[in-house]
Amino acid sequence: MKICIQRGRLIDPASGIDRVGQLYLADDKIVSIDTRPEGFQNCRTIDASGLVIAPGLVDLSARLREPGLEYMATLESEQEAAVAGGVTSLACPPDTDPPLDEPGLVEMLKHRARNLDRARVFPVGALTQGLKGERLTEMAELHDAGCVAFSQADAPFANLYVLMRAMQYAATFGFAVWLHPQDVHLANLGVAHEGEIATRLGLPAIPVCAETIALSNILSLMKETGARVHLCRISSAEGVALVRAAKQQGLALSCDVAVHHVHLTDMDIGFFDANCHLMPPLRSLADRDALRAGLLDGTIDAICSDHAPVDEDAKLVPFAQSASGATGLELLLPLVLKWAQESRLPLADALARVTLQPARVLGVDVGRLAPGAVADLCIFDPDDYWTVSPLRLKSQGKNTPFLGMELCGRVKFTLVGGQIVYDSGHAGLPR
Repeated sequence: MKICIQRGRLIDPASGIDRVGQLYLADDKIVSIDTRPEGFQNCRTIDASGLVIAPGLVDLSARLREPGLEYMATLESEQEAAVAGGVTSLACPPDTDPPLDEPGLVEMLKHRARNLDRARVFPVGALTQGLKGERLTEMAELHDAGCVAFSQADAPFANLYVLMRAMQYAATFGFAVWLHPQDVHLANLGVAHEGEIATRLGLPAIPVCAETIALSNILSLMKETGARVHLCRISSAEGVALVRAAKQQGLALSCDVAVHHVHLTDMDIGFFDANCHLMPPLRSLADRDALRAGLLDGTIDAICSDHAPVDEDAKLVPFAQSASGATGLELLLPLVLKWAQESRLPLADALARVTLQPARVLGVDVGRLAPGAVADLCIFDPDDYWTVSPLRLKSQGKNTPFLGMELCGRVKFTLVGGQIVYDSGHAGLPR
């Protein structure tokens, strides 16, 4: 299909483009910008007047719950949620059931995703067999099957020796290791940030040192092994300071932050709102401000949705017994726009945190607008307000701390490989 997208505001953080123009698409690629190619006739035209044409969003953490956890969500539902949110590429963590520790499981997931013909799925393989933290997986075989990186998700290692061996293995082949910096013993089944709120509510707490001690161990092992590491979902001011210092030392380190932590603090738990039970926990106002500062100065590379749909019953229990996680794919774009507005950040700079920079972390050639680039696009209205409600969300998981909130930024079209995979005019969604 040949497509001409007219009169939209083109924003490409990779090239610095920010102007009204036209895009011409054919054979799953961007053929030209502004100049109509020869023979470009009988094409579909999209009028993008008043809309932003940006690269499709790239999400570094989206749990699709398949295989094995279909009672929480299905690949079909979460792929629909992804394209409704303008997300065209996403990384899938390995904590499925069974975990992504065998090439056959990875190939099956990629095959299922290709057949759905929606967002691109990039599996992150398990570092250890069964995510038990004891025996290493065959990372080379998993990489050949399609894994872009390797992670232990939120599961602990048996000891630091296993982590060191995993990093040595990965460094030998140049594979990236994605780690969530949280010491399981210091976290000790906690559910909230250690502070006044957790004390007042009587909730088991997770201290900031659970993150910083784990981070210190990771950074030391990076120097020992030469491994390339991506830190998943940094959450504290002290953690940001450690990452900033490590980058200044030249370590091959990147990190992301969950979009929830860019906006919320432990005060949002209120009277035991289980929708605010997230992992890592929502921390203090000072931590949130440090995360925002880290995004602005480049210490934090990317913002992810940390999409983790759960079934409704898992939230209808006391806070400490509830399942952690929240839906986020459809909220990533408007929450990034909200952060940009509050930080007085140019739109192109904000979009870089969810397009160009996460694409670099993944090591895949997406997240840019240029002739010859893959035609993965998010076309959205930056001034269209809508209210977050269960009916509005396509994800099977309806739980989010932002229920009832009015957000600005509504996806109108999503294209993957030059094909329209989402059109809000035909989605039948309420405002």
